[in-house]
Amino acid sequence: MSSSLERGFHPVSAAELAVFAQRRAVVMKDPVRQPDQTRAHVEWETVVFTIPDDGTGSLPLLRHIIVNDNKSASYKLGLLRVLTRIAESAPGVVMRRSDDWVEIPLGIVGLYWLKQYKPLLIDHQLRERPESDQGYGFAREAFWKLAQISPYDLRVGGHLVDDHAAIVTQAIRDACANITTMPTRYITWPGRADPVFEFERRGFRFQPQPLVISAEYLARFGVFRIPAAIWQTLGQYACWLEPAILREWAALHSQWNVSDPRAGDQQVFAWEEGRRDTSLAAGRLLDLRQQGVDVPCVWSARPVREANSLHIDHCFPWSRWFNNDLWNLLPARSDVNLAKGDKLPSALALSSAHGRILDWWDQAWLGSPYRERFLLEAAVSLPTLVEEPALADIYQAMLHQRARLKADQQLAEWTFGR
Repeated sequence: MSSSLERGFHPVSAAELAVFAQRRAVVMKDPVRQPDQTRAHVEWETVVFTIPDDGTGSLPLLRHIIVNDNKSASYKLGLLRVLTRIAESAPGVVMRRSDDWVEIPLGIVGLYWLKQYKPLLIDHQLRERPESDQGYGFAREAFWKLAQISPYDLRVGGHLVDDHAAIVTQAIRDACANITTMPTRYITWPGRADPVFEFERRGFRFQPQPLVISAEYLARFGVFRIPAAIWQTLGQYACWLEPAILREWAALHSQWNVSDPRAGDQQVFAWEEGRRDTSLAAGRLLDLRQQGVDVPCVWSARPVREANSLHIDHCFPWSRWFNNDLWNLLPARSDVNLAKGDKLPSALALSSAHGRILDWWDQAWLGSPYRERFLLEAAVSLPTLVEEPALADIYQAMLHQRARLKADQQLAEWTFGR
């Protein structure tokens, strides 16, 4: 029979349980404290945990894959992170959509795969599977040559010279082959053998020549099909899904890289474009000013007399949506930009700035060497755009994206003068 000491109580806090809940990707409801009915020195704290559910069954499925699925490598987590990133930041790449499926270029899945694994394998040299003597199906000769290519060029709209174009094309081809034969094959519906995702690979000849990474180029590698409900969940719950993926991935790193102190550090997963950058827009603003063009603050309509009082604002805040696309960078007075902070511009704010936004886009980008990049970035990151959109179409798509960010992330809104 156990002694009273062996069967004694131990202090446990809701905060401690919350840490365990986070590791298992479950949600803790607000704890409730109540005093014991007979013992004044005893207090009870009731905590309830739930599995997140978006009503379609997609979120529990994704959680199951992240937390419970067997993983002989990091590929399943890698694919889910890539698809989450695409659904959140590049909804414009959708090629076809039906009630059941969403189709995106297979090449963009491969491109994001390279951006994800390049720092892990080339920069940090972390093992992505338990067996140290086995290689990685996608990390062939072309992948290791990516060390000579800037991560900023591995994006839709990126320009590549002859040799780099050949390296990236072959690396994407190798990544697509690995993605479709490994994680896509083994991510299956619960209790069934059929895969969740579908694909169609295509071959094509590529002669070394300069290229722009466009949606059309990425579609040449094939098509990747995602159930429509899962695509919606990936985009809507990206702010919850990606941290859950990275926590599980970091735990695998700790198992597979026991002697490496960086193994459990989530900083190694930093997306290699994940830095705030307004330099190109600032340069175009300076060019226009030198040409005698008076560029006002888009939000206040006030003229800016001194260069040091003008900022380049991320219209949709960088801290909430990592996007350096040219359409998202707008000139603003420094005091107005600081007042806006990381808030989302309201529909009223965008409506009031409508004409000035279109004028800035026209002056800064359409008449410059950056026209093609401006249009490509808008077509990929904004929903509902057609090929070669007019500025009015881009503005309408911008309104759609604003409403989406507001609904998905419940961001605080900002209106000039309020």
